[in-house]
Amino acid sequence: MPFCRGIHHVAIICSDYEQSKHFYTKVLGFEVLCETYRVERQSYKLDLRLGDGTQIELFSFPNPPSRPSQPEAQGLRHLALVVDDLEAAIQHLQNCQVPTESIRLDELTGKRFVFFQDPDQLPIELYEG
Repeated sequence: MPFCRGIHHVAIICSDYEQSKHFYTKVLGFEVLCETYRVERQSYKLDLRLGDGTQIELFSFPNPPSRPSQPEAQGLRHLALVVDDLEAAIQHLQNCQVPTESIRLDELTGKRFVFFQDPDQLPIELYEG
């Protein structure tokens, strides 16, 4: 039996804390669990959660290095979020001035998905579940 039973959280370092906080809470709908400013690190840590328990730790640091770019860069490829209605989710993002790529079809599962980016160009996928 595997000793891991799920993913607790994903940590994201942003370049503009207020912009990213707005994006993850107001655009994507994550609930704020806790917001902490750490004086010694000149850093915010924002704990966020979706209804299913999925969590994101959003960090700000002075002068963080840039991400390599694109989903095919080495390292974490992208963050995927499940949605019930892909068209409604895309419309919501567009209403919030967040551009999306064209809808794609997962050839292995037959499910539809779309990519967009957070304020720091982190690739995010919406996967219709």
